[in-house]
Amino acid sequence: MRVEVVLAWPRRFESVALDVSEGTTVGEAIELSGLALDGVVAFALHGVRVEREAALRDGDRIELLRPLQADPKDARRRRAARPKPGAGLAGLD
Repeated sequence: MRVEVVLAWPRRFESVALDVSEGTTVGEAIELSGLALDGVVAFALHGVRVEREAALRDGDRIELLRPLQADPKDARRRRAARPKPGAGLAGLD
């Protein structure tokens, strides 16, 4: 089976493709990847959190999850509060 292990940062990522046997778990694949687990707090398969014991299937993508740097709701509020480019210029003909 072919699986991929991905570790991402804000502007870069590392990805390791592995050929593993049937019955390989998330934890085993992570160890085989050789990626550093510093700061990793959880794991996901295609965006859905799983435990290390979860069995893999061909084509799975394991994501190594780090803590969020900002609360998504707060970040969305800050973006919405910023003035939009060109806003407030209407009627200045």
